[in-house]
Formats: sequence, structure tokens, C-alpha cells
Amino acid sequence: MPTILTPKERMAIPRQTMPEQAPEVRRANFNEVPLGYSDEQAAREAQRCLQCKTPHCVEGCPVNVRIPEFIAKVAEGDGAAALEIIMATNSLPAICGRVCPQESQCEIKCVLAKKGDAVAIGRLERFVADHVRSQLLRGETAPLPATQPRADAPKVALIGSGPSGLACAADLLLAGYNVTMFEALHEPGGVLVYGIPEFRLPKDIVKAEINALLQRGLELMTNAVIGRLFTIDELLQHEGYAAVFVGTGAGTPKFLNIPGENLNGVYSSNEFLTRVNLMKAYLPGSETPVFRGKRVAVFGAGNTAMDSARTALRIGAQEVHIMYRRSRAEMPARAEEIHHAEQEGVQMQFLVNPLEFLGDERGWLKAVRGERMQLGEPDASGRRRPVAIPDSQYETAIDCAIIAIGTESNPLIRQTTTDLPVNKWGYIVTDETGRTTKPGVFAGGDIVTGAATVIEAMGAGKRAAAAIIQHIRALNPAVGGTPSSPEP
Repeated sequence: MPTILTPKERMAIPRQTMPEQAPEVRRANFNEVPLGYSDEQAAREAQRCLQCKTPHCVEGCPVNVRIPEFIAKVAEGDGAAALEIIMATNSLPAICGRVCPQESQCEIKCVLAKKGDAVAIGRLERFVADHVRSQLLRGETAPLPATQPRADAPKVALIGSGPSGLACAADLLLAGYNVTMFEALHEPGGVLVYGIPEFRLPKDIVKAEINALLQRGLELMTNAVIGRLFTIDELLQHEGYAAVFVGTGAGTPKFLNIPGENLNGVYSSNEFLTRVNLMKAYLPGSETPVFRGKRVAVFGAGNTAMDSARTALRIGAQEVHIMYRRSRAEMPARAEEIHHAEQEGVQMQFLVNPLEFLGDERGWLKAVRGERMQLGEPDASGRRRPVAIPDSQYETAIDCAIIAIGTESNPLIRQTTTDLPVNKWGYIVTDETGRTTKPGVFAGGDIVTGAATVIEAMGAGKRAAAAIIQHIRALNPAVGGTPSSPEP
């Protein structure tokens, strides 16, 4: 029986530090950087939770995980019960515990954050998922029984196997529907497998989460490009699907649009990370080529830029520079990712703007010409606008450039579904539930919002699942199906 602590005693417990690989070790490997809590550390961290009567942390979670409840179970040493509570609203806890920005979502709402360190909610979520998974691997816990929907249950097609699609699939399977997921690439997972490096999110974790859905009856079709294999109209009108959810993400890279961007050695972050992450170009003997620059510049300062810079180090770069046209205060990357990058030797260059890439006589990148900036008045994003300093141009020798300034929507779906409404940026227009004005078609995640977080995409997938169930029940009330979370 755990000791009952007073609020004062709980507040006196320091936030538990998670062990990590040393920077000089990890920059030479692709193993996960944080090593996870021990049982003792997790229980101690869980004791810090004040079990607030009005848990604002839950409000900060896009999928409303019952945070105090699962943390209480961690404090009691009951990992299985904790996981059951999390899984009621979050089907990907091992992933979310690793890559979600808890510091700006649930943890920022924690009462303890007002005067000190918030409860480490994300680290505890990761602990729970990993703890139960390790028990499964050791045979100490029975796996969930495999289930299959009834053959006559309604069919729903999901386009894309990223976070929004996986969350949508989980709730539709729970409701008893037949769910087919179409993935354009050869492996499922979307940005989880092609965009996030192994050292931040091990791919066996993603595979385990997807395998759990396959055991529950998910049908998966890879190498299936919707817009080519089938159009959305063909899925609805000829293939027997009662509804379609579009969760294709925003995977088309943006470029700087400056001279020299077509030189050898210039990558988009999408291509660079896909080659290394999904196609394992970092492994000895890999058939996927990737240029291993010695002096690398990454343009951008978000999480993808940090992932690209840290990956470049691990495949052999001698120097890696983040080049950002604003200051440190405006960097959109998570503070933890910036900290890890700097620990590993990534160098930050602020208030610089690229003007041209310069190449040699063989067409290979040899330098970048840029100009120095200063911050002016805030722009539409609320951040101070960078303004060029006159006569401040300079050149820096580099042999590899990685452009990590954002992404946009792939046009294939909208080109082959002309009555699907999109906004001026090409993102699909929906209501708050994910419903489009095209009957039977729903959408969520980055294809609706533009680039956002994994947990926000999952929240959109869950809302869409509830709306799809409502839609199908309206068409045929005898079908039934109950959303696993409150309807929006």
C-alpha cells in the first residue's frame, strides 16, 4: 500500500531527471537519447501529482487523457491499470510520451508549473507504455486478444497512416467497423517513420503500436496512392465504403527559392530524413544513397531542423550549423530538442538569411552567400519580423544544405477530387468535427491545419471518427457504433 503524502510533502519532491546517453556517445549512434525512468523514478515522480479536483492538465491535452487517474496508478505500481486509463483516449501512448510537446500542452497547465517544475506527464506516459510492453515481451502480461469486425459491418477507408489516421482507425475499430487504411509508402506510420529520427522515436515502437491495430482487425494496404489506385469517388461509389477519412498530412517540402537550390548537395529536410529514417541510409551496406556532407548548414529552426542537424552529425558531418533568420527567442523547436542539439555540437547562427547557393564547376555545392538581419516590428505570426542589415552580405563554405522551413499539402487528392473544398493554401476545409461539405468525406491532421503536433493530429482523427460514426448511423440507424470518447 503506497504511503499517502500531504500536498506539502508532494510539492517538496523534486522533478525526477530522466537518464540520457552522454552527448559525446550519442552523437555517434542512432540509439534513443533519453533512456526512460526506472520503476522507482516513475513512482517518485507520480507522487508529485497533487490530484487536483479540477485537473487543468486534462484540458491541455488534445485527446483529454485522464492524467491524474493514470498517474495515481503509476504511484501505486499498477502499470497495466495506468495504460488502460491512457488507452481509453490515446491509442499511441508510447509515441506521444516521446514526441508530444507536453511542456506547451498538458504540463503548462499543471498547478506545480506556477511556482516550479510541472509533473513530468509525458515521461510518465512513456514509462507506462514501455513498462507494459516490456512485460509483454517477457511474457509477464497477456497480450490483448485479437479481434475482427463482423463481415457485414460498415466499411470505412482511411487515406494515410500517420497519427490522425491511426487515431481515427483505433476508434472506428473499437466501434466495430471494417477499416481499410491506404498508405502511399511501403511502410505505415507517416511522419512517425519517415520524418522523426530513430534516436527520438525508435521505429520498433511505431511498429508495435500499428501491430496492435492490425490485431484488432485493421486492414492495411501499402504502396497504395489514392488519386492513382482509386479516387475518393471510386472508394465511395464503387468500392463499398460508407465514408472516407483523409489524413495525408502535409509532406510536400517548401524551398527557399533562391539561386543554386538545384545544386548537388542541397536537400529538402523531407528527402534527407526520409532517406535516413525510412530507407535506413545510415546503415552500413544500405542501398539507399545519401550524401554525407562534412560542413552542413540547416536552414530553419523548428523540430525538423533540429532532427536534420542531429542526423547529419550522426552520419559523419564534422560541422553542422543551424542558420535562422530570427533570434533564439523566436525558435519554434522544443527547448529540449534545441538543448540536445547544442549538447551534441550543433552550432547556432542567428539573424542570418540565405541569398544564394554557390557551386563548383562540377555542380556541387561549395558555399552559401547570405546577409545579416535585425529584428523589426512583429509580423502576422506575432514574432518580430527580420529586416536585412545594409551591406552585410557574407559567404560561408558548406558542402551540404538542408532546407527545413516547413511543408505544404500534396496536391494529388484535390486534383482528383475537384469538389473537395480547400483553402488558398491547398488544405482541406472541414468543420470542427472533421466533416467536409462533400458527403461521406472527412479529414483531419496536417492536411487540414498545416504542420502541427502528433497529439493534435490524433485529436483530429478521434473527432473525425466520432463524426463518421454519427454519419453512418444517420444513413442506417440499425448499424450502431459508439464513439470511444464524447462526441464533439
